[in-house]
Amino acid sequence: MSDASEAHLDWDDHGQPLSRQFGDVYFSRASGLEETRYVFLANNQLPERFAALPTGGRLVIGETGFGTGLNFLCAWQAFDQLAPHDARLHFVSVEKYPLTRDDLERALALWPELQAFSAQLLALYVGIQPGFQRLLFDDGRVVLTLLIGDVHDCLPQLDARIDAWFLDGFAPAKNPQMWTPELFTQLARLSAPGATLATFTCAGLVRRGLNEAGFVMAKVPGFGHKREMLAGAFHDQVNDIQKPWFARPPRPSERRALVIGAGLAGCASAASLAARGWQVTVLERHAAPAQEGSGNPQGVLYLKLSAHGTALSQLVLSGFGHTRRLLERLERGVDWDACGVLQLAFNAKEAERQAQLSAAFPPSLLHAVDQSAAERLAGVALPSGGLFFPEAGWAHPPALCRLLSSHANIQLLTHHDALSLQRENGEWRALGADGVLASAPVLILANAADAKAFAQTAELPLKRIRGQISCLPATDASRELSTVVCADGYVAPPRAGEHTLGASFDLKNQHQGVTPEEHQSNLELLRGISEDLGQRLHIDQLDPAQMQGRSAYRCTSSDYLPLVGPLADSRAFAEVYAALGKDARQTPDLPCPWLDGLYLNLAHGSRGVVTVPLSGELLAAWLEDEPLPLPRAVAEACHPNRFALRQLIRGQD
Repeated sequence: MSDASEAHLDWDDHGQPLSRQFGDVYFSRASGLEETRYVFLANNQLPERFAALPTGGRLVIGETGFGTGLNFLCAWQAFDQLAPHDARLHFVSVEKYPLTRDDLERALALWPELQAFSAQLLALYVGIQPGFQRLLFDDGRVVLTLLIGDVHDCLPQLDARIDAWFLDGFAPAKNPQMWTPELFTQLARLSAPGATLATFTCAGLVRRGLNEAGFVMAKVPGFGHKREMLAGAFHDQVNDIQKPWFARPPRPSERRALVIGAGLAGCASAASLAARGWQVTVLERHAAPAQEGSGNPQGVLYLKLSAHGTALSQLVLSGFGHTRRLLERLERGVDWDACGVLQLAFNAKEAERQAQLSAAFPPSLLHAVDQSAAERLAGVALPSGGLFFPEAGWAHPPALCRLLSSHANIQLLTHHDALSLQRENGEWRALGADGVLASAPVLILANAADAKAFAQTAELPLKRIRGQISCLPATDASRELSTVVCADGYVAPPRAGEHTLGASFDLKNQHQGVTPEEHQSNLELLRGISEDLGQRLHIDQLDPAQMQGRSAYRCTSSDYLPLVGPLADSRAFAEVYAALGKDARQTPDLPCPWLDGLYLNLAHGSRGVVTVPLSGELLAAWLEDEPLPLPRAVAEACHPNRFALRQLIRGQD
């Protein structure tokens, strides 16, 4: 975990923010707006470069020090005014001490001319927690990736090619730990050929450090009272060697994709590509989207985290923020609610785990509460205290699917059951009982464990886990439940007059439909969560055989991480990289034998509401050669080729 925490500000007599941590200003007292436009936009030639972008083109800006977001908003405004309507702007920024939302709103009020853009930033400024956080604006035309943490921790994790750098942050004299040779080396590693760089400082250590890293920097007139600043470009070449099995495949020449499955994974995959100008066809065997695992009335925004920063924990933390911001587009109280999630400390082991999490994460994400505080939050009597996640809650997955699949570039074909796949003449064809259903150069499998039915993916280590939820009619007394409460199971405040209770977890049972036995098991889960709530719901009077509910199958992998990205031909992979079986330390200089155009978004288990939407962005980044929305190591941990690699090296999945 990084040591990121909130910024602590003071405000001067002119209403401008000052950093208490660094004893420095965030921007020029003369005019922060004009300073940004001169130092960063003009000296990176951004107005000219935005105007010169080709149809469907993009530009990637990297920044050290997001601060108040002024540089981002100015760049967005210029891009909006000058770039082609279908061009895209990626803005990647690092911030160790993010502002609170209230402080950000107060700072941005200084520039009413940016209000149209700052209002959108403020609307999505939720779930800003340590790690990689992705925010989408203007229907995905503008992408902001915030790296919350120390720049020396975050930049080495970033996989991107930056076209223009805003080297910002507090002055070298105030923040010497940032302006180091290690930083300049990372800027070089991440720079596209010819990348430009501008910074407000002309300190000798900065100029010399950048020149040594491969930039050619020159002193130019500064802004306001500053006599000089630095501007230049990257003229060296950095070989950022990647393992070929995790390398980026060649970009498709045509932006057409076929997605199999219209659950949350399929809809998210389609949405991320449609926002980038792709034409996407989604095949669904049922009569409507979200008919299987994504069809439950309430899914919990549950954060199963680790204090040790595991790949899964990082994915969950970044995915939570992304989903939480996405839900702002839906109707609160009907399609979602940020009512908070309370995870009970139901035994000593769980209490110990929660104590570690409380020490590892900021209180804005989670904080410990004792039993009495937990009961006040929940509105019902509880057996213990626990951890409270104030920004979490529940979502209605079918509504999220409808939102994600509503783009004009997406065509949904229902009652289309793909039985086999063929690659022919540069296109993937999905075949049904009566022939070809649809075809496209790119194919995305988002059909959970059913992907094993296809010959190309039959060897993937996917498993199905049955789960059943119970729907309990709310009573006047049970409506007092005001937050989701979790222990071995979960119970949510009512939606449409019903509480969702569950969920069972059965690896062996392959039964279709609900069973009284699992309803009874869910009622026992409820007793463990709150006997008081059980009494309010009169569960002793319920007949499990008459209860309403829903069953579905979760799909997970052998290592419980999802499979997101391109896939290699497993047999060819074993032949090409056979030497790894004898010496796993080498990196053969041999291109990966990809299954051209075949991508996966599978195996999200019970965490799909949190991990799937961001995985759609990860999939699009692989396809479009964009900045990854997750640390490179996390993306590799979710890469489908990891299993073929392990099989080759260790002889196991």
